[in-house]
Amino acid sequence: MSIVLTPFARPRLFPREPRRNTIQDITPDQFVEHLNTVPPVKVLDGYAPFCKLHVHRNWTSTRCLTVPITAENSHLLRSGYEARNKEELPVLVRWFEGVEPPVAGYLIVILYDREQMAKEGTPIDADWGVVGCMYTAEPEETPMAPITMMRNAMGVEEGGSGVPLDRAAYAKSVAFWSQNANWRG
Repeated sequence: MSIVLTPFARPRLFPREPRRNTIQDITPDQFVEHLNTVPPVKVLDGYAPFCKLHVHRNWTSTRCLTVPITAENSHLLRSGYEARNKEELPVLVRWFEGVEPPVAGYLIVILYDREQMAKEGTPIDADWGVVGCMYTAEPEETPMAPITMMRNAMGVEEGGSGVPLDRAAYAKSVAFWSQNANWRG
């Protein structure tokens, strides 16, 4: 099985201007080499048949991506309309500023198969393409954000995958993201 880093994921995981809330201590090439040579701790099914999640122990100093919202830190929440890239419509997002999350125990790599990548207009020369990565304390998936589920349901022309909205998964997502937020450093 071969894995590549997609043009979609590269700037989000390894931005030109390094940020504290992205993957630390390694280059994109080192990241891909690790994924292709070190077996994952476990493999989880993703939200659709073309998606798999490879759970790796964190071999970097990358910090957890989410922080629980508490009475002590809720004043640090910020929000704004943002797009993930130039082609997508901006959506409302929120994040913490001024928090210090713990180092993640796991990097959970989100992979799409070759066929889905081609369907979304990004053909790859590998079996799987990295489209994202979660940085977590436990070896379990963080629920996809509600807005990401909606974007996916809108189809590939709007930056999604064309997978219909699953109401139960959406409710689980809302429950998690009502109590947690990403952070920026």
